[in-house]
Amino acid sequence: MPVGPQPDSEPVWFKSSYSGGNTTECVEAAFLPEGVRIRDSKAPDYPSLTVSASAWAWFVDASRR
Repeated sequence: MPVGPQPDSEPVWFKSSYSGGNTTECVEAAFLPEGVRIRDSKAPDYPSLTVSASAWAWFVDASRR
């Protein structure tokens, strides 16, 4: 399912494909116009972190190495 920029009021969250199978180790992300919002799926009501699209791209690239 393609996920592109979403309105900040209702972000569409997706889970990492490398998250733990027992759902205890999961990061969720949502693409927004200002960047990428990241949160802990176990605590969705806690504060999230927003990073720039370039920072997210760097992180994904670095994690693949």
